[in-house]
Amino acid sequence: MKIGVLVTYRKGIDLKKKLAEVRSYGMDCCQISCWDPTAYTEALAEEINAAVRETGVEVSTLWAGWSGPSEWNFTGGPMVLGLVPPAYRMQRAEELIRAAEFAVKIGVSRVATHVGFLPENMNDPEYLGVVAVLRYVIGKFKKLGVNFLFETGQETPVTLLRVIEEIGMDNVGINMDTANLILYGKANSADAITVFGKYVMDTHIKDGFYPTDGKHLGKEVKVGEGLANIPEVIKRLNEVGYKGNYIIEREIEGEEQVRDILAARDFLCKLAGESK
Repeated sequence: MKIGVLVTYRKGIDLKKKLAEVRSYGMDCCQISCWDPTAYTEALAEEINAAVRETGVEVSTLWAGWSGPSEWNFTGGPMVLGLVPPAYRMQRAEELIRAAEFAVKIGVSRVATHVGFLPENMNDPEYLGVVAVLRYVIGKFKKLGVNFLFETGQETPVTLLRVIEEIGMDNVGINMDTANLILYGKANSADAITVFGKYVMDTHIKDGFYPTDGKHLGKEVKVGEGLANIPEVIKRLNEVGYKGNYIIEREIEGEEQVRDILAARDFLCKLAGESK
């Protein structure tokens, strides 16, 4: 089991220092998340490559955000997130293609993102448009030798499976966030593996609770304190032959974030020891 952590890049952040912190946690892999599509420069690629060489920390996936508005809720979220809203669709498609081109420069073969609230009704007028733009983006990824990963959460597992099947390309996978399906009230995380487990290429190890009202997401909590049932998720991933990394994500900041990341590391190490 290779355990790592999600590293968030913002302009001005010292990535060598960040990757050195990852190594200090006793980890040798990470994902890099970047929400600024204008940051994909030669200078940043050189900075990341130098940091990887000096620290020995592997970057398994580039997690690519996009420009424009975002609302992480059930009210405005469906109208503004990802590639689903027509007003932002093509701009964000091109931004994701730039992310794939950047991934090649840093030796990373996977780019993950939130596509948005995929229509669950395949007869929805927006459904075909979303599938079409995904085919366009993923076709560009394929020419670059890059895999496109859906971040789980904003759609039911069967909807995600259907869209992957509709796309019909072999460079499509899933970044399995163990909490998002719960936070969005979409599914039990372990059971989701039964539906789409063969497509999981990377993970976010996270925990949380289901929503308790109809407008807001559920609450994220420290790994092991929520309903994600990480031991069962890992058991089922092993059953479908998953060989990827286990990337810890904790969406808070400061000292508590570091404490919770280290606690999640210890939680995963204990699970790995018990499974031997």
